[in-house]
Amino acid sequence: MNSPYENQPMEKWINITEEIVEEHPLDFDVIVSVVLESWERILDTKIGGELQIGKDVFPSPQIMGNYLHELIPALLSRKYPEKWRKEIIKEDKDVVYIPNKDYSVEIKTSSNANNVFGNRSYGQENSENNSGKSKSGYYITVNFEKFNSSNPDYKPKVKKIRFGWIDHNDWKAQKSATGQAAPLSKEARENKLVLIYENK
Repeated sequence: MNSPYENQPMEKWINITEEIVEEHPLDFDVIVSVVLESWERILDTKIGGELQIGKDVFPSPQIMGNYLHELIPALLSRKYPEKWRKEIIKEDKDVVYIPNKDYSVEIKTSSNANNVFGNRSYGQENSENNSGKSKSGYYITVNFEKFNSSNPDYKPKVKKIRFGWIDHNDWKAQKSATGQAAPLSKEARENKLVLIYENK
């Protein structure tokens, strides 16, 4: 699927974003409810039936992000099995829209207060060839709080959920050879994603 932003000036991006999220088969309220339910289920999880997440063990943001990455597609596919399924082959997006794969969705999570990051390859020209998966398309992005070891009674929250489209070249690879993250550009974050949930 070609980018809806191709050859379009930045001042038109907001209007394009509003149009493409409106026509997308995922409603905002469905996205928000599935993300928040996934988060609550993770916090309610016991490892081995013994160790309570958030009380006995405090997973890193990377692990919490991995749990979300697995649970969001699982809940969507269970609620709407005729429409959504999890990734099966490497060319699949994280959540596949069965009737039309053009509407399939990637998931990105971060414990950063505002931005999201791809790995370093996201900002490199040949990354799609290496992974087999297109880096352009629809995205759900989730920003959440870390566990605070000095305040173990505090229950971290999902802070922001966004939905929209990100293009391959919106990820900005760090110039350092050792830099691991490719942050999303400010222009893309503000114009290609719609903030659909915020917990202040």
